[in-house]
Amino acid sequence: MAGPITRIVDAHIHFWDPARADWYPYLAGAMTLDIGDITGMIRPFHPATYRTESAAWPVDKVIHVSAAGGFIADETAEREVMGAETGDPAAIIGGILSGVAPAENIALIDAQMAASRFRGVRTMGADPGGVPHPDVLRALQERDLVFDLMVHPDLLEPAARTLADHGDLTVVVEHTGWPRTNDPDEYARWKTGMTALAALDHVQCKLSGLTMPFATMDPEVFRPWIEFALDRFGVGRCFFASNFPVDSSHGTFDELYSTFDTLTADLSDADRDRLFATNAERVYRC
Repeated sequence: MAGPITRIVDAHIHFWDPARADWYPYLAGAMTLDIGDITGMIRPFHPATYRTESAAWPVDKVIHVSAAGGFIADETAEREVMGAETGDPAAIIGGILSGVAPAENIALIDAQMAASRFRGVRTMGADPGGVPHPDVLRALQERDLVFDLMVHPDLLEPAARTLADHGDLTVVVEHTGWPRTNDPDEYARWKTGMTALAALDHVQCKLSGLTMPFATMDPEVFRPWIEFALDRFGVGRCFFASNFPVDSSHGTFDELYSTFDTLTADLSDADRDRLFATNAERVYRC
């Protein structure tokens, strides 16, 4: 049996304020999200709030992930100031936009590089085939940035085919491959896609976000998904994250990390340190 978790690098959180309706229209009721009940996440979420809710756990660092739609560069700049003032976040995943010319996204990437904590991007919206234009992927690779892939299971395998041509780009699969449901057909699609992505050595897996589709933090509901991801990617290419405050719609930080603790209780202390802290530090350089 493993010892207690000694250090956590939470690899996916969102600092935000619903009062910024132009930045976060889905928090202000101006648009809907297809992730079930979101009442628990419609609240200001800043470093002090996060630290209060995670106080029972040894959180060392957090990584902010953009959710600001068309105001991505402004949000990244603001989070850079927040990090300098509070220590959180230690690193920032900013964003790019779907449906715009590659040159526009490359300019957006370069604008965010003014932030010392900026480490990479994810797409705000849906890219055809699940990934940005090849010119954008090459720009990320040339700038030594990370691409966070956020697609549902039906696009995991197509994304893997494209990303196979970008072997020098560090890729992170967000939210454990982001299943929509817990039904057998979705699980089968997801396994196929995750196997294809895991075959690429430059792809990592962020073990997060399962609370969104499953509306629970029950370890036995999570178990087949987490164990399959760990089996395919290996302990060296996976890391946990809370997805707070989004996942707080269905439970507390303590409940979520207790589930992660339970699911890894049979691993060695060294492997748990990789999953809870050092892998995320390596990938996001923080």
